[in-house]
Amino acid sequence: MDTLARPRRIDVNHRRMLMLALPMTLSHVTTPLLGLVDATVVGRLGEAHLLGAVALGAVIFDFVFWSFGSLRMATAGLTAQATGAGDRHEVDRTLARALVVAAMTGALLILLQWPIAAIAFPIVGASAAVTEALSVYFFIRIWAAPFTLANYVILGSTLGRGRTDLGLVLQVAINVINIILTATLVLVFGYGVAGAAIGTALAEAIGVVLGILVLRRLGSDPLSVTWAEILNRAAMIQTMAMNRDIMIRNVALIAAFTIFSAMGARSGDVTLAANAVLYNMFLIGGYFLDGFATAAETLCGQCIGARDERNFRRAVGLSLFWSLGFGLAVFALFFLGGGAFIDFVSTNPDVRAYAREFLVYAALTPLMGAAAFAFDGIYTGATWTVAMRNLMVAAFALFIGVLFLMRDAGNVGLWMAFLVFLAARGSGQAFFCSRLTKATFSRLA
Repeated sequence: MDTLARPRRIDVNHRRMLMLALPMTLSHVTTPLLGLVDATVVGRLGEAHLLGAVALGAVIFDFVFWSFGSLRMATAGLTAQATGAGDRHEVDRTLARALVVAAMTGALLILLQWPIAAIAFPIVGASAAVTEALSVYFFIRIWAAPFTLANYVILGSTLGRGRTDLGLVLQVAINVINIILTATLVLVFGYGVAGAAIGTALAEAIGVVLGILVLRRLGSDPLSVTWAEILNRAAMIQTMAMNRDIMIRNVALIAAFTIFSAMGARSGDVTLAANAVLYNMFLIGGYFLDGFATAAETLCGQCIGARDERNFRRAVGLSLFWSLGFGLAVFALFFLGGGAFIDFVSTNPDVRAYAREFLVYAALTPLMGAAAFAFDGIYTGATWTVAMRNLMVAAFALFIGVLFLMRDAGNVGLWMAFLVFLAARGSGQAFFCSRLTKATFSRLA
């Protein structure tokens, strides 16, 4: 910590929780828009294989890049703690180290583009025409990897400072720029799928420039950080270890979601379609809950930086209060209005009828997962990434175990395993939270 650094007084109350959470709720809704914009613009060309290629490309990049969402989470946690401690130069050091890691990881993804394509393309199983167009899209957009990951870092840095409003502005700016560039390159200049990929890549690069400018206006100067500080052995090991732990956690989470989808597909087309409709309800609920997870990251991290155990515990309580409250509200909304949602998404009478049979399971997902979302934010802000990793792996193992035990129960067993997975994450984190809190503040005393 800088010798002149002074811990900040952290305000923890309902108003600040909402002020942090609501902008990020809107921001999370924009997350899938980069791929959606490409698909919408290319769809105007009227070529089904081109639209299919862009849609599959978006799925592949969502999977690849989201696996490295650890960069955002780790940066947010470390930045929040440095902010709470009043150590502005440590905020810059955290930012600089994370940008270096993002650049290195992005460069590695570019180097591994052919192996990634060799694995991903057969999995999606597209036709020859779609695969050809997908190759064009993939091998252009992959060059945006360093910028995409740098935007994760910049977002994490703004969130750790408690500026979720700026996080929202940056996300919206990237999407607006993407719309303009992609529409111009595809519809005006006729570059097709290549234009969609170029537009998205350029939008990510411009987003990095805008993000750096925004952070400089906030007083950050990552260029003032020396290479000796960036490559400080202990600090870099901590940064890499946190990213490793959160990445393992993310991969386990993605694996659970993938297995859920794959098991539904094995049960027939109607089950697959119905589960896909219902799964979107879970995703919508997640958009609401993610905002409170982000607020928890900021408040809990800043309280630890300020060595304020009382307000840390209050932040934990408020995070759970609002997450569980929203989880209950969304459950009621889905349970009462889910039928209308099902009818809106699907016109197939068999899919509609089957989805209604399992509506209660989908409606329960935001309620069963509310604590997990809140504790993800709490653990990230507190940088308890080892515990987060281990508890996620344990929940995943339980998910597989329930699937095996209920293998003869069909779709009921699948949804029960999914609900157990969500509940196990939150309950496990709740069990260890108090113990980790005592250990953390004892160490800081």
